Amino acid sequence: MQELLRVMRTIDDRIVHELNTTIPTASFVGKVDPGQTCKELYESLMNAHTSRERIIKNCISQTSAVVKTLKEEREKADEDVALLKQLRKEQTKLKLMQSELNVEEVVNDRSWKVRSHLTVMMFCPSRQP
Repeated sequence: MQELLRVMRTIDDRIVHELNTTIPTASFVGKVDPGQTCKELYESLMNAHTSRERIIKNCISQTSAVVKTLKEEREKADEDVALLKQLRKEQTKLKLMQSELNVEEVVNDRSWKVRSHLTVMMFCPSRQP
């Protein structure tokens, strides 16, 4: 999952480059529609952020269900060491996924701040809440 998120965060990692290639310089303003290209970047960011958040929350939900099931099984089989190991493994995975959700929030905020800082506001829409 972490590798998938790393690949999906490419647009955020390259936000400055994306903005530099999206926002035209004064000499190219007439050749490129800055409003349209900026809108496309905005939509790409929104889609990327939404997709990643949905994937992370889905993983959290599935892993939470597994942890719940394992806890219920453990109550019935108190001495099962293998079951306890599996429960701990799943709990660790759940904590990792929850921390990924926090990382996602930081990555998203960083991207929007960089975009806001480097963007000419008349060309690009602001972030919607």
